[in-house]
Amino acid sequence: MSFDDVLQRGEDELLSTRPRHSLSWILASQFTASTVTAFSKLILTAFYNVELKGLNHLDNAFQYAKDNNRAILTIANHMSTCDDPMLFACLPWRYFFNYDDIRWGLAASNVCFTNKISSAFFSLGRILPCERFGRGPFQPSIDACIRLLSPDNSLNLQKFTLPPPILRNKPSWVHIFPEGFVCQLKSPHENSMRYFRWGTARLVLEPTIAPVVVPIFADGFEKIRPEEIDMKTDYLTPSNIGSTITVNIGKAIDDNVIKSFRDEWKNLCNKYPNKDNNDDLSDELKFGSEARDLRSRVCDYLREQVAQLRLQNGFKEEDPRFKDVNFWKRYTLSRGNSDPDIQFVGLNWAIKEYQRHVKLYNDKGEVIGEGKSERPSNL
Repeated sequence: MSFDDVLQRGEDELLSTRPRHSLSWILASQFTASTVTAFSKLILTAFYNVELKGLNHLDNAFQYAKDNNRAILTIANHMSTCDDPMLFACLPWRYFFNYDDIRWGLAASNVCFTNKISSAFFSLGRILPCERFGRGPFQPSIDACIRLLSPDNSLNLQKFTLPPPILRNKPSWVHIFPEGFVCQLKSPHENSMRYFRWGTARLVLEPTIAPVVVPIFADGFEKIRPEEIDMKTDYLTPSNIGSTITVNIGKAIDDNVIKSFRDEWKNLCNKYPNKDNNDDLSDELKFGSEARDLRSRVCDYLREQVAQLRLQNGFKEEDPRFKDVNFWKRYTLSRGNSDPDIQFVGLNWAIKEYQRHVKLYNDKGEVIGEGKSERPSNL
């Protein structure tokens, strides 16, 4: 079940902030995406061996989505700062010829949207700013993705003025890395994942029409960009030349499973309406135990689908601790002291003090300042 105010916020607070509806923006955006993809393909072809598995699953999902007026949501593990765009550079060029087919994605606002130049560049690359460290799943970037995943002709025409702030001829493709942070762990836990964050569940539950959800697991990008490199001197130098990059695309998740989750959500929406505004989420739907439990179960299920692809790539079963949200919170708060047998390559980026330009929020989600960085000077 969708809420008009959520969709409208996605338009007003993010999608309308750039001239995305203009032809000049579309041409510049497609040029940016194509140029970055071409450069990434050149790097992959020249220095690495790429193994792409399950491309037919993505082709089938795109065709099924097109035939049924549905958007595409892809989810993948996050191993490296080069996951995007390298992951998409592994796909055939046909995924970039049509502007409507180019994926939308999220990136950390404190990393990719810190000045006018980088903000314009990533915006042209169809990336939206996601704010971490306290903002939570109810923020403009998630609302915007819900709007992107909702076909234009499924909107309540009495509430929205068409055309929308983005021009498109069919529903969009949104890709996210649900862990929220790069996760590079040392042996024997390499290529394991963090828990999936709850904003992911919103993208399944809240679009006007259920998206087609496709899981992906990739490994090898952590070899291109290992976390222990010196960011000042080595960032643009390819590492571990000759390594194999494996991208494993799974089958689209069963529609019946998605429908079951969305039916639960609809029942909760009917049970806990916003008595002051029927067009928006109530506090119970945001913070209530039943809604939180549903979002947690959706994320657990999606994570398991990606984890199955990890096993197909030849890795052993993950340590069961990695599935537990409470483990990661405890581990991060203690800076690893709670479980010293688990060590990161480089830094655990979920520690707020290691990152620059981090905004601080109060309980109402209002910005109250900017955090200080304690990270090593060579990063």
